[in-house]
Amino acid sequence: MTNPNYFDKVKSAKDTQVGGDHYKDLPIQVSEYIYSNSFNWYQGNIIKYISRYNLKNNDIKLQIQDIQKAIHYAQLLIEKLEEKNK
Repeated sequence: MTNPNYFDKVKSAKDTQVGGDHYKDLPIQVSEYIYSNSFNWYQGNIIKYISRYNLKNNDIKLQIQDIQKAIHYAQLLIEKLEEKNK
């Protein structure tokens, strides 16, 4: 469990990452980029998974899995757009 005193030291939620540090070297927080551009759920997940695929794991299988997740969300978005076009 996270030490409650940890949160006293954090100035903003953007200054921390729960569950790893795979976004720390990016010039902008992925969550901030997604929010600032008003991306929808599918777009946000595509951006999230493609941004971190090679940062979170050194294991090629896990990197491929993150790319597959991005593709999955792109396919879901395509299906939603096709439904709206009927």
